[in-house]
Amino acid sequence: MAQTEEIAGVTPEAPEPRGGGWPAVIAVAGATFTVVTSEMLPVGLLTPIGEALKVTEGTAGLTLTITGLVGAVSAPLLTPALGRFDRRPVLCGLMAVLIIGNLLAAWSPHFAVMVAARVLVGIGMGGVWAIAAGLAVRLVPGKSVGPATSLVFSGIAVASVLGVPAGTYIGELADWQTAFVTVAGLALVVLVALAVLLPKLPAEQEIRLGGVLRLVGNPRVATGLGVVLLLVTGHFAAYTYVRPALEEISGASASVIGTLLLVYGVAGVLGNFASGALASRTPRGALLAISLVLAATVCLMPLIGGSVVTATVLLAVWGVSYGGVSVSTQTWLLAAAPEARESASALFVGVFNGSIALGAFVGGLAADGSGIEAVMYLGAALAAGALVVTAVGRAPAAGRL
Repeated sequence: MAQTEEIAGVTPEAPEPRGGGWPAVIAVAGATFTVVTSEMLPVGLLTPIGEALKVTEGTAGLTLTITGLVGAVSAPLLTPALGRFDRRPVLCGLMAVLIIGNLLAAWSPHFAVMVAARVLVGIGMGGVWAIAAGLAVRLVPGKSVGPATSLVFSGIAVASVLGVPAGTYIGELADWQTAFVTVAGLALVVLVALAVLLPKLPAEQEIRLGGVLRLVGNPRVATGLGVVLLLVTGHFAAYTYVRPALEEISGASASVIGTLLLVYGVAGVLGNFASGALASRTPRGALLAISLVLAATVCLMPLIGGSVVTATVLLAVWGVSYGGVSVSTQTWLLAAAPEARESASALFVGVFNGSIALGAFVGGLAADGSGIEAVMYLGAALAAGALVVTAVGRAPAAGRL
């Protein structure tokens, strides 16, 4: 199964699995779930964080921007930098960085300390996400690589839609600091699981940064990255401020918002699996549907979301559509560059997290400058842009994974 990734500057081998099997795959999925939950945690806690640290909601939203930006930079840099080292201690070390970041966030007496904490979370998150993407082939036999890879990425998808409501509930039951401590505890459990369940995974391939970046010249990869940029930026421009939006537009109380975000999360998990099945057959078709529904739903939030009932319906549809974004865009990129999957994954992580940062940033500008309703319209416009790029760009053929 040896093949050369000339376009990415990589010479990988598809090695015989070194052991670990499905328990190790589950531990890696736990790692991806934990790092993305850590990244998303402030979304449902913006109001109490802003009040405690004496900053505006727009400024509090920078806690997401900072982490996404650091993750975007660290993913393509850490992948080649750490390529010479055994993956097991690397992942454990990155999880330790994540633990420290979450504990520091919980302790933060002022916003500058929170910024430092979120930088650490970004480093851990970007590194874990990028490295985990290529581990399934080394843990299970060839016939199980596809399902194992899907399970690893399901941790990302589930965290994207359940991490926010989980943090919101913990914040309501106790306080926002407890939410960060809880996730730090989860990260510790995952670190131990990785140390125990992963086999030794010495470096078996070299990835050069220049080769990773050259993948952008592949028109199918470039189209996929453009769709990621627009969809994720649009979503997070709006979703970062979903709590104040529900408070102002729908008049929902803090306890009701937790329930609404849980509805969103459950719908998102369903959307993840439904979109994954569709994307494996037609990546363009899956992303056309996602972009259209996401644009329409976010646009309708300020127009008809004035009651808790309509807000619940809109959030459920929003969850279904966004729940399929990560799996569908990842499927697109892996199909666009099947000879350079690890490099494509590093680019995906970089653009995805850069888009989270950009979305939270432009959403904050819109929130502070024009109000919450403007944030929703901005998110819808960007999702509509993704629809156009998906329709006119170069798409990979189905079935290339």
